Amino acid sequence: MENKEKNFEELMTELEETVKKLENREISLDDAIKAYSKGLELSKECYEILDKNQKLVTKKMTEQGLEDFSEENK
Repeated sequence: MENKEKNFEELMTELEETVKKLENREISLDDAIKAYSKGLELSKECYEILDKNQKLVTKKMTEQGLEDFSEENK
């Protein structure tokens, strides 16, 4: 199996599938705990990708002399 880093869309798809598993009322407690833990990891990875890209966009905007669009500046 190829060990490549997943992109945001792949992570979101996997997170959505994990949420569907958790919504299934037939899931065992052990499986629910595993799915919940996996969901937390996936959401963390998604957040890290979004954060990294927000910083990249902010840097590019600053380099071009454009204003920062972050929440602090509203």
